[in-house]
Amino acid sequence: MIKNAFRTFLALAFFLPFAVRAEDGGSFDMVRWESVLNNVRVRAASENISAEIIEDTLRSPLFVPAVVKSDKNQSEFKLTLEQYLDRTVTQTRISDGKKMRVKYPTLLSRVENAYSVPPHVILAFWGMESNYGAVKSRHKLVNAFLSLMYDGRREKFFTNQLIALMKIADKNKLDINNIHGSWAGAMGHFQFIPTTLAQYGVDGNGDNSIDIIGSVGDAMFSAGNYLHKLGWNPNERIARQVILPADFDASLLKGDVKKSLSDWAAMGVLNPDGTVIPTGDMMAGLVADVAAIDAARENANANASPDTDVAPMPVIVAYLTYPNFYRIKKWNNSNWYAIAIAELSDKLK
Repeated sequence: MIKNAFRTFLALAFFLPFAVRAEDGGSFDMVRWESVLNNVRVRAASENISAEIIEDTLRSPLFVPAVVKSDKNQSEFKLTLEQYLDRTVTQTRISDGKKMRVKYPTLLSRVENAYSVPPHVILAFWGMESNYGAVKSRHKLVNAFLSLMYDGRREKFFTNQLIALMKIADKNKLDINNIHGSWAGAMGHFQFIPTTLAQYGVDGNGDNSIDIIGSVGDAMFSAGNYLHKLGWNPNERIARQVILPADFDASLLKGDVKKSLSDWAAMGVLNPDGTVIPTGDMMAGLVADVAAIDAARENANANASPDTDVAPMPVIVAYLTYPNFYRIKKWNNSNWYAIAIAELSDKLK
């Protein structure tokens, strides 16, 4: 432990002192850092992680202020749904996805046969998460997790992630110091955190190892397995764009209220061309950009004719959201993300 602490001190002394002081309001707490490292060593040993992996993990630990800063300063700015879709469901992403379908037809078919998740769905997740592997993560995950553990805000969560990563590296003979990901620990083609990988990771290329960073096969099979375990139904669509009456109750448009298709139809929900939506007992939610609707209503009221006092309002564009939509939200709990997956996957069919 003394050796590790000294190495950390040297790194901090040469590279990080001003950043550390700016970040936590004081000098770096070496006692706290040593405690974090020691706790990792003790817990890893108690969970039968090999001495080699423990030594590799703690050989050159480094506190990274930028990681803690990212955790503390996550943006509060929210895009409108239109802005989000403009940024995510791009023509380039659609074109690249179609190229990947041509490049990996056999692999995508194997995933579909094994997990009943169609190729266009796998491709949509792949495109959203890493631009089909083009986005390369720069953070060494060992240092990212240790830095966040030292910070303490979510110490238990990030300790669990590091221990899971150590077990993965141990089991699959991976160099733990060569595993990179986002500042929060997401890694590979589909941006799994270690605990998710530990639960759903699959060897897709038959080499008796699971490497979702270096192997597209492992990454795709793991994504397919995850969606399958979430209950993916290949016979149901994800979402359907619809239009609503201008005075529709916006409190029903956050996706948390479920009604039958017949009930929604009776409330005036229509296809974009004005025809009646399919009816039946199937349950669905409705999602729309409520903030944008509220802003449009305020603007309409502000511009209402003083003679009639009637606000001219357009119809509301929304999405009927089916069970697969809510399975996506277990992957990423965002209505906008799930709609983007629905739109992108439709364009990749």
